[in-house]
Amino acid sequence: MDSKLKVQLLRYTPEGEKLVASAAKLCYSPVGIDKIEENLDEEKVDRFLNMLMDLGHESPLEHLSFTFGVEGVSRVLTHQLVRHRIASFSQQSQRYVKLDQFDYIIPSSIDNVKEARDIYIKAMEEDQKYYDEITDILFKEHFEKLLKKGYNDKRARTMAEKMSIEDARYVFPNACETKIVFTMNTRSLFNFFRLRCCNRAQWEIRALATEMLKEVKKVYPTLFKNAGPSCLIGVCPEGKMTCGKIDKVRERFKSI
Repeated sequence: MDSKLKVQLLRYTPEGEKLVASAAKLCYSPVGIDKIEENLDEEKVDRFLNMLMDLGHESPLEHLSFTFGVEGVSRVLTHQLVRHRIASFSQQSQRYVKLDQFDYIIPSSIDNVKEARDIYIKAMEEDQKYYDEITDILFKEHFEKLLKKGYNDKRARTMAEKMSIEDARYVFPNACETKIVFTMNTRSLFNFFRLRCCNRAQWEIRALATEMLKEVKKVYPTLFKNAGPSCLIGVCPEGKMTCGKIDKVRERFKSI
């Protein structure tokens, strides 16, 4: 069945903006560790953060981390997501989780054309059918072999199921829905937003990045006020491949 994107900010570093300002203060003043948070009121924190952004001094941002829980995304998306290496990922395993009815993502270009949608859904249903059939065949094969090796019935069934779905999962498409928890620090998030909020990013991961940006802005608006695609505060880095909609892009992300 079709599945919808859901993004939740599970955890984040508390008093994060003050922590970044404290780290920055240590870099630019002679104070000791026990005094770096002294007199850091809201106004001074804001000033430090703006100074960091203007200088491009992003290393203090690495002290903050954000953990997201995401579901309703495809394996197409997570294959792109895990390329962001300064992050930690925990994804639902098709090796250990048997999918009796897998959910899937339908691109809007397909969803909006009835003929294409009908073919697409049929393909998804057939994939589930083949997965079930292969799982059953492999289960019987593994189960009998394990019994002959001396495993008791309960243990043999558990092992046979795991072994059968481990290989049957190969028939699943990239459209297969998955769930993932991942953590990024602020500097990695800035890079992620610059790349994935861009109009040239693939539509699904662009939607994810935009929702993530909305979530972090709710908790730390000053820190993420200029976060978004590269063209938000500078020139478009795509050159001849630019989308040509820089004004609309800026208007949209400034209002998030």
